Amino acid sequence: MTFKAVVLAVAALLGITACAPPEPVRLGFIGGLSGRVADLGEAGRNGALLAVEDANAAGGIDGRKVELLVHDDEQKVDIAIREAESLAAARVAAIIGPMTSSMGEAILPTVSRAGLVTVSPTITTSTLSAKDDLLFKVAPSSAESTRRSAAFEYARGARRVAIVYDLSNRAFTADWAGHFRNAFVALGGSVVAESTFTSGDDAGYVAAVKNIAASRADLLLFVASAVDTVRLTRLARNQGLRQPVTTSTWAATEHLVDFGGRTVEGITMTQFFNRDDASQRYRAFADAYRARFKMEPGFAGVASYDTTRAVLVALARAGKTVPLKEALIAAGPYEGLQERWHFDRFGDAARQTRIAVVRDGRIVVVD
Repeated sequence: MTFKAVVLAVAALLGITACAPPEPVRLGFIGGLSGRVADLGEAGRNGALLAVEDANAAGGIDGRKVELLVHDDEQKVDIAIREAESLAAARVAAIIGPMTSSMGEAILPTVSRAGLVTVSPTITTSTLSAKDDLLFKVAPSSAESTRRSAAFEYARGARRVAIVYDLSNRAFTADWAGHFRNAFVALGGSVVAESTFTSGDDAGYVAAVKNIAASRADLLLFVASAVDTVRLTRLARNQGLRQPVTTSTWAATEHLVDFGGRTVEGITMTQFFNRDDASQRYRAFADAYRARFKMEPGFAGVASYDTTRAVLVALARAGKTVPLKEALIAAGPYEGLQERWHFDRFGDAARQTRIAVVRDGRIVVVD
């Protein structure tokens, strides 16, 4: 090849390189997209996808497109760790997720070693709160939510509660049950029976309900996923238990009413989300979500959208000089779909907690 040909070839290569689009900003998503808690993971993925698509429609981050790498943890510890390692190897800028407290506990050592900021839309366990680590949490803590729940139930007459919780997400359920117990007893109530089961173990559901049947409770607390809360409530009603039922934030997905029907009418729970919000911001999001995914967003979709938007805002402000952990704390308050919110110095979000009830087939905020 002549010298002139070499020069022309180099020039052409440089021209191609100069015109090539910049490398995208990659985010990871980890959530349970299969199994019994897939409703939570799917809503989280969908909310994150919409946030990324909105960001790209607005030009991305400094002209760079945003790409979301979606991974399924299957609500299994070993798989969650493997997927977190895979995302770290892909050099994502941050992880959105995971969606349950048990998976958060599982991957925390991995993301800490990798120096990888991880922001969960829905983790609430107090064991992961007030920690100076790389795990940020957008949902209110179990301690805060259970105080509201216990006070609401006590105010409407409950004095004797029986508790059933799922061991498959123990980091969340045992924490929730413990904080509810403490708050309820402090008000003057008592826990008259307590039982556990493992999601997917058919005999376990029946045994758990039988264990509380003779307790003479005036309130039943089921700390489980939406699908399992429906199943426990049906078993309780079939055994003649007519006491009011309350549940946790985890169960408050659209599957609770879709699968529960009349069985779940009157069930109460805490929420940091209002399905009846009439604001233009939320209605536009809800319409886009329904058009895109053919379902309602629910609390997990909204929380994941807010989470992803916050990460993108912080990444844009951080640039190459400020660590993302610092930027996430400093960039607030964030304009969420339903409220302004921010992270405290530990990466825990300050969000409003509400009481909701299933009424006429819908989850409605009442307090």
